[in-house]
Amino acid sequence: MPRRSATMLAATLLLIALLCVSVLMKVPYTEMSPGPTYNTLGDQGGKPVISITGHDSYRTSGHLNMTTVQVTGAKYEPSLVNAVIGWMRDDVLVVPHDNVYPKGQSDADAKKQNAEEFASSEDSARTAALKQLGVPVGNELIVKSVTAGAPAEGRLHAGDQIVAVDGTAVDSVDQVVAGVTKHKPGESVVFTVVPRAKDTSGNGSATPGTRTDVTVPTVRAKDLDPKAPAERAELAVVGIGTGIRHTYPFQIDIGLQDVGGPSAGLMFSLGIIDKLTPGGDLTGGKFVAGTGTIDDDGKVGPIGGISMKLIAARDAGAEYFFTPSSNCAEATKNVPSGLTLIKTDTLDGALKSLEQIRSGQTSALPSCPK
Repeated sequence: MPRRSATMLAATLLLIALLCVSVLMKVPYTEMSPGPTYNTLGDQGGKPVISITGHDSYRTSGHLNMTTVQVTGAKYEPSLVNAVIGWMRDDVLVVPHDNVYPKGQSDADAKKQNAEEFASSEDSARTAALKQLGVPVGNELIVKSVTAGAPAEGRLHAGDQIVAVDGTAVDSVDQVVAGVTKHKPGESVVFTVVPRAKDTSGNGSATPGTRTDVTVPTVRAKDLDPKAPAERAELAVVGIGTGIRHTYPFQIDIGLQDVGGPSAGLMFSLGIIDKLTPGGDLTGGKFVAGTGTIDDDGKVGPIGGISMKLIAARDAGAEYFFTPSSNCAEATKNVPSGLTLIKTDTLDGALKSLEQIRSGQTSALPSCPK
């Protein structure tokens, strides 16, 4: 075989080998793409996304859509070829796998975390909306978590309201900690609780809504956590995490399934306010979408996957998009044609922007700087 032909054959075989490797070789990245959007003023699966019981609610029009991102699973890693193709597309975002799934996190772990974040987001959305409307919001001190194998396991349960410790009324996390740590390890603490859903007495006598005393022995902090800081290692603990649960004067249900994460908070708050406002119709019939976390005081925070959410919103028909200010720099890199970005820092600011949309004063809308 002539040398030139042999060289070409070798080069061709090498190219084929490289192509095979690139198709088969997995790379540690995850692909994100535009997900479905949901109108918080509308229905999903034949049921309202937001339903209100025990208080007047009002008809609304237009759209206040929350947006989502679809993410490939924790076990999926694209081939080098697919990753390169993704990098070249505008409707796919390729990011390092560990940015989305921390090392060791399974799909089940991710779903659980997303569900917890979504539930927390719902709670903050309700709270921020009612505060904006001047509706009182109450607080309850509760058990948020119970450590597996701890003395409290089987005695206290997540969701139980803590009323007193050793007969002394408590209404803060610090008071619970002080009530437990004043004991020596091995001594017992008496919690007065209102069970939320489970029997905490161990003998079937406790029922939800009925106060009951639960005696829990203590152990050293380092017995539950060998890495406990030296200053805490010898303190008495029972193995619970505590926190505050908000209570409301009427029921606000958010009925979305298989949606996770905290990024819908702003849009839920706006939807709640629209449904509770006489005359309502915050959008003036316009199609508004958006994203952003929200805290109890109505502050809007950044989210991930903003570029994919912009595409999802515009594909659904949105004209305006509430964009957390911290996401503006990324969002302005590739704005879909016909979509106006509205820079948003607070729930109050978003409401003022909706007023401008209703009145046609769109030139005055706060925009993301380019």
